[in-house]
Amino acid sequence: MGTKRNEMADNATTRSQVYALLTIVFRAEPSEAFLKELQGPRFSEALSELGVDLGSEYHAKTKVENCQGLAVEFTRLFLGPGQHISAHESVFAELDGGFGGHWGAQTAEVKKFIEATGMEYASDFNGLPDHISVELEFMQKLAEWELEKWANDDDENAEYCLSVQKKFIEEHLLKWVPQFCSEVIDKADQPFYREMAGITVDFLEFDRILINKSLSSSVPS
Repeated sequence: MGTKRNEMADNATTRSQVYALLTIVFRAEPSEAFLKELQGPRFSEALSELGVDLGSEYHAKTKVENCQGLAVEFTRLFLGPGQHISAHESVFAELDGGFGGHWGAQTAEVKKFIEATGMEYASDFNGLPDHISVELEFMQKLAEWELEKWANDDDENAEYCLSVQKKFIEEHLLKWVPQFCSEVIDKADQPFYREMAGITVDFLEFDRILINKSLSSSVPS
């Protein structure tokens, strides 16, 4: 690969790793294995570059203690019972100045968008396609797809992958995730989810800028 393609491939690799991290954060309560992986080479460098500070209390606890505390926090924030934050685009989509509900118009739009790329859901998937973890994982897969195209010097399809990512991040993720994350930051008791929500918003805006910059800079053949 040429120098420019190497740069684009490196960007796609890093971006896919960050999306993978955020997907896991919002998909389910954290496991001990995941908390251990946060300190490993796959994620620790990305967290450091993003300026994540989980606080002295987090680092003073064992992985078991953190796992138990974050499981309670995840349930309270995103599952209930009682008031919780729905992690679905359709709920945050504005409808006549209010909010939508599950399986709204936005859910159908996201489902259609994902399926149009040819990507398939896991056989055991039974959630909604507009859950934040699904949308973030979709971006992860698109970045991996883009990386593969750069590695094969397939500039045309690599740039097409970028254009799909641009469309999805602008028409979906950035339309609702900032408000979702604002609620998480406001309601979270522990720094883990406040920090993760904060870097999610910052990263999405950064990625939007990076994607647009990449698309405006043609790769020489």
